[in-house]
Amino acid sequence: MDRNDTKHLIERFIAVIEHDILPRTRAGVAAGNKVFGAAILRKSDLALVVAETNNELENPLWHGEMHALKRFYELPAGSRPSTRDCLFLSTHEPCSLCLSAITWAGFDNFWYLFSHQDSRDEFAIPHDLRILKEVFRLEPGGYNARNAFWTAHGLRAEINRLPAAQASALHDRLDAIRAAYAALSESYQAGKVGNDIPLN
Repeated sequence: MDRNDTKHLIERFIAVIEHDILPRTRAGVAAGNKVFGAAILRKSDLALVVAETNNELENPLWHGEMHALKRFYELPAGSRPSTRDCLFLSTHEPCSLCLSAITWAGFDNFWYLFSHQDSRDEFAIPHDLRILKEVFRLEPGGYNARNAFWTAHGLRAEINRLPAAQASALHDRLDAIRAAYAALSESYQAGKVGNDIPLN
């Protein structure tokens, strides 16, 4: 993928976060769910297939990615693209549950904005790293981001490979998204007491 393609792809991902995932996440957080969201796009034209957000109050397995996959497989089979023909976008680096689901579903890629460390440090949700450490004995970043199943891409790292002027403009947009998620995180943390999410 050349730099222009990467820039166009990242611009599209940012637009999907801004216009498709964030509105759902605002509603989800208002109901008491976490801030995580995801979307699935067609590789061919970057058209949105499905966007979703966390719905753990309904089911603790409905992380943003899992809920997006649920909605994806509820689409009629005749109109649902193959996962090999899709891009998987996650607002936050997928946890071990979601990494496994993405793998089992047959995606060969995923892209994310916030890292596991961001989830712990900026969003006060340390469970991704704790589970990777306690269950799989993996330190932060210890899973294989390029393997026989898929390649993981951090949006900020990909942006940093672009020319400085392009990268700066994209980082500015991501900073605005980061501010929106910071506000949502504060709202979630303030309202989570007494909810029925096991790892809140």
